[in-house]
Amino acid sequence: MLQIFLRFTLQKIEALSGIKASCYSVMIEGEQNSLFESFLEENSVSHKDEFLDILARLNTIAHTTGIRRGFFKEFEGNPGDGVCASYDNPARKLRLYCILFGEKIIVLGGGGKKSVQKLQQDAKLKAENFLLREISTTITRAIITKEVSFSNDKLEFTGDLKF
Repeated sequence: MLQIFLRFTLQKIEALSGIKASCYSVMIEGEQNSLFESFLEENSVSHKDEFLDILARLNTIAHTTGIRRGFFKEFEGNPGDGVCASYDNPARKLRLYCILFGEKIIVLGGGGKKSVQKLQQDAKLKAENFLLREISTTITRAIITKEVSFSNDKLEFTGDLKF
């Protein structure tokens, strides 16, 4: 199996973090935008209503409810990796792939409009999803080896967030 060595940094998004949950973005080495910033640029105009609904949901999670599994389509990745999709309601098509760590941390990735039945049928969605699977594996490995841990209130990652 081909091993890809991806270099990235996790950055907390203060504007989307609150007393109930925190959001992080993924900055891939050599890229100018985080995965979430690219998602924003690609979808904030063409899918404005759905995008604003996703942002409102993230704001609610951060400040009011914390992570609720019903807000996400779970099991979008490998078993146990926490990769899921956020969307404002099932009838809509815009998907934001993310990784859930416990009840209080969301790592935001990329995504796009899902116009096929299975994400594997769309090259862009498949690439976005599989990238997050790799990122999840890397972060989980760092948690297991104690290079990364959680703050006492479980709202933040601590340790070296450069992978």
